[in-house]
Amino acid sequence: MITVYHLTISRSERIVWLMEELGLEYRMEVHPRERSGAAPEAMRAIHALGKSPIIRDGDLVLAESGAIVEYIVQRHAGGRLAIPPADPDFARYTYWMHFAEGSLMSLMLIALVLARIPEAKDTRVRARILDRMDKMLAFVDDELGAGPWFVGERFTAADVMMVFPFTTMRRYLEYDLAPHPHIGSYMQRIEARPAYIKAMALAGPDVTTAQERTTA
Repeated sequence: MITVYHLTISRSERIVWLMEELGLEYRMEVHPRERSGAAPEAMRAIHALGKSPIIRDGDLVLAESGAIVEYIVQRHAGGRLAIPPADPDFARYTYWMHFAEGSLMSLMLIALVLARIPEAKDTRVRARILDRMDKMLAFVDDELGAGPWFVGERFTAADVMMVFPFTTMRRYLEYDLAPHPHIGSYMQRIEARPAYIKAMALAGPDVTTAQERTTA
């Protein structure tokens, strides 16, 4: 059975959601953040970097959201929620799988760091980053106008990767989704999914108490 080491208010909610979408049995071990917001030292005993998400599958310990999602989908779900290489939509699926962290989250993290530096508030650097973020969100919004999910009619693991920047990340970095109606409609569809509802009840940003669960 896979163990998901979940850090509260973090990307590891993706992994709980993925497991619920796939209907796979798993064990969840919750690690509350320290007062500073950092991950607790106990997570360093699981993985050398001590960051979330982390899973354990037998003797394997694996970190990184994208790596974990791909591993679970291919190793434990027979490719469900993935797009096979021969499929015409494979490139689009792969793009959004990597865009989530490689482009969108990396830019948001820069914006977050600058927001926490008082001296950076009115700098051209911060203005440039925020402008880039607005343009990136507009791009995502346009792309979502073509279909209900990031890969058209098919809900995939790319959606699992892409949602976090629009939800829990906004607990850290305030920005307005109102100018992006396709993202707003997309999030309504996401929030209506039974697996997402269950995952957020177990590991969403409002769940902060330490707990251990086994679920199927």
